[in-house]
Formats: sequence, structure tokens, C-alpha cells
Amino acid sequence: MTTRLLPNIIITGTPGCGKTSHAEEFVSQNPEFTHINVSVFAKENGCIEGFDEERDSGIVNEDKMLDLLEPMAEKGGLVIDWHCCEIFPERWIDLVVVVRCNNTILYERLEKRGYKQNKITENVECEIMQVLLTEAMENYNKNIVVELQSEDLESLDENVGRISQWLENWKEQNPEGVSNELQ
Repeated sequence: MTTRLLPNIIITGTPGCGKTSHAEEFVSQNPEFTHINVSVFAKENGCIEGFDEERDSGIVNEDKMLDLLEPMAEKGGLVIDWHCCEIFPERWIDLVVVVRCNNTILYERLEKRGYKQNKITENVECEIMQVLLTEAMENYNKNIVVELQSEDLESLDENVGRISQWLENWKEQNPEGVSNELQ
């Protein structure tokens, strides 16, 4: 049985909601953590197995990616940033942050990124239907899932502060770390 002294955190949400901004800011304030932007990690580690023309995005070989991430997750201190969360084993994860955004702001952000109209529509509908929040609640203990609104720099700062406060509480409650086994 292995123990990790730092928690693993997932920051998930619809593309354009601010996952990467939250992860980068949190890690800049907590340098003992490693930010894993899954899209970048998958490309850099040969985990892309094809291309989805309709969605204009790479297809990730999730099994290969998880195999590469497992030794890192067992050590702890990961901030995993991706648009889905349910593929990550529950025993790895201590906090799931679902970043949400006002639909009008989200639409404008995706438009500025140059997304095709069908991709913008799909992502805004995903946000309206709370797809990622539902996935998080269905796949992890509801006590570790938190929903945060992200519309501007002020909310980003407040959210990162909340995650940092959660980290301090986690450290106080787990001075010896936590097991990598599912309880």
C-alpha cells in the first residue's frame, strides 16, 4: 500500500470555462503541485490515436494516458486539467472542481478562440445541461465535488483562494497523507 502526502485535484469544465487558468494560478501559488493539462500531456506522450473531424479534436487513448499518469498520481500533488473527469480512478482523486461559466460569456470566449459554430453550440449546450457537473457527481463521492463560477479575474482569484483553503484543511486532516487504495 502506498501513501501520498499531497492530494490530487481535478479541475474540469466545459472548454472555455477557465480550467487551465485556474490550474495554472493554483500551481503558481502552490509550487509543490504539478499541473497536468491532459490535452498537452496526451500529445507530448503519444496518447493521441486519431482525429475527430466533427469535433475538430484529437482522440485520446485513455488507457495509455492513465498508465502513464498512474505513477505520478500515486505520488500525489497533481492538478489534472481536462474537459472530462470520469476516466480518472476514484482512488486517485481528493477534490473535483467543476468550473462553470455564464453561457453568453462562454459563447464569446469560444468564438474568440476561433471554434467552429457546431463546436461552440455543442459546448454551450453541454454547459447549459450541466453535463460535466453531472458526470463528476455520478463518478465521485459528492463530498469531494465542488462547483465554482468563473466569469472574470475576480472570480478566478476567489476560486483559487477557495481551492488553496481546501488544501490547507486537507493537510491538517491528513498529516500522514492518504492511502492510494479505495476506502
